[in-house]
Amino acid sequence: MTSEGTSGVAKSAAEKWSERTKQLGTAMQNPQRQRRLILFIVCIALLLDNMLYMVIVPIIPDYLAYLEGDTNPDQDPAGINSSSFSNITSDDKTTTENLDLQIGVLFASKAILQLLVNPLSGTFIDRVGYDIPLFIGLIVMFFSTCIFAFAENYATLFAARSLQGLGSAFADTAGIAMIADTYTEESERSKALGIALAFISFGSLVAPPFGGILYEFVGKRVPFLVLAFISLIDGILLLVFIKPFANRTRENMPVGTPIYKLMIDPYIAVVAGALTVCNIPLAFLEPTIANWMETTMGATKWEMGLTWLPAFFPHILGVFITVKLAAEYPNYQWFYGAIGMVIIGASSCTVPACRNFGELIAPLCGICFGIALVDTALLPTLAFLVDVRHVSVYGSIYAIADISYSVAYALGPIVAGQIVHTHGFVQLNLGMGLVNVLYAPALLFLRNVSQMKPSHSERNVLLEEGHTGLYDAIKLEERNAKKRGFASSAGNTMCGGQNEMDTFKGQSISDEESSGAECS
Repeated sequence: MTSEGTSGVAKSAAEKWSERTKQLGTAMQNPQRQRRLILFIVCIALLLDNMLYMVIVPIIPDYLAYLEGDTNPDQDPAGINSSSFSNITSDDKTTTENLDLQIGVLFASKAILQLLVNPLSGTFIDRVGYDIPLFIGLIVMFFSTCIFAFAENYATLFAARSLQGLGSAFADTAGIAMIADTYTEESERSKALGIALAFISFGSLVAPPFGGILYEFVGKRVPFLVLAFISLIDGILLLVFIKPFANRTRENMPVGTPIYKLMIDPYIAVVAGALTVCNIPLAFLEPTIANWMETTMGATKWEMGLTWLPAFFPHILGVFITVKLAAEYPNYQWFYGAIGMVIIGASSCTVPACRNFGELIAPLCGICFGIALVDTALLPTLAFLVDVRHVSVYGSIYAIADISYSVAYALGPIVAGQIVHTHGFVQLNLGMGLVNVLYAPALLFLRNVSQMKPSHSERNVLLEEGHTGLYDAIKLEERNAKKRGFASSAGNTMCGGQNEMDTFKGQSISDEESSGAECS
């Protein structure tokens, strides 16, 4: 009786599990649910990547000093005499300078490799689609983060940190491109990219206190193992629900515009420059502001650790405001970006005037608010520029965006400290603020972008032939739904088909000319 009861319970549980699995599978066939799931998976990947970048801020300086202490044990105090004191002080200064250089190089190594790999990863994404590179990036980040957790020497830390940059070059670019490809309407795309930027901001600002608290109480390995676990879970979600190796989304799709051609597009170049310039204050202040706070205002460790956390809220506010404004007034994206750069410049110039932690919060919040305006306004603009001036494939264009960010964050940890030592912290901030204010008028070049009309690209023609992947299925269903509202005559259909083929062949025949040539 007991065995029969157990068997019945097991059978009932199996049936319930099977039924729930079928329900979940049916629910995931809904295009809206698919898009939300894609957005969720990408946002987790972006959150993870930015936490990996910033989590080492409170950990690595102390840990490298610990490693330095292990390799160079302290001398016996009894052996130190007054005649050798000056030599020890000089040696200590040299050791400190070497340690600062090691920290700077380790911080920058992720962004440097990301910068070098992005041109290749963008082309690769254009060729194979977005989901496989995203999966590759998550797996690389998982293994590199595990290596970083167990590393016990500088060489291993450097190698693991560089591998994180390799994973980010695939995951970041593929994730943002996947959002742009999935959300084709400009208002929806701006909102989706705004949500992604909110996750990026949260990851960057919450990572230092997250890493510092865990490092203080449970050691160096735990914060990195937690992040590695998140990467693994996100990869499993992608593998189970998106099925990157089953959905061959780009088998029958056109090849995107080569990245070098996108780079020489003047509109894209202006946007890429703005993304680099607006992120310079954040990238250059992160490695220098803690030391300035300690020497200038006697800041405590908890104040230095929480320096950027209050800025998360104005960043979210900036994203929200820009998304709302873009929905109501989409023709002024360039203006929102220009206002953001002016705010960044003004805030950066006021940082050195602060004399306590409370005063410092305001300009830092201003910097993050301005960055939110620029990023939220210009990232969707990149996708729109590709739509109207090139082929609607987004791997290379968002590789350029990632390159723009990487330039700032590769230079920051290495160059910022040297500028502070050579010219001073005040001059660094004034220079960054002036560059942002002077660059803002360049965005006037983008004022007519919204008036450009999307071309009927090769991608749209191929969509008429059917779909082979998730993103194309969504687009095709949306377009078919629009077409159900009216009926076309056979003659009009023939003319429309001819127009599409003309466009596919690269001919610039207007609607009126085509109608006169084929339907008269």
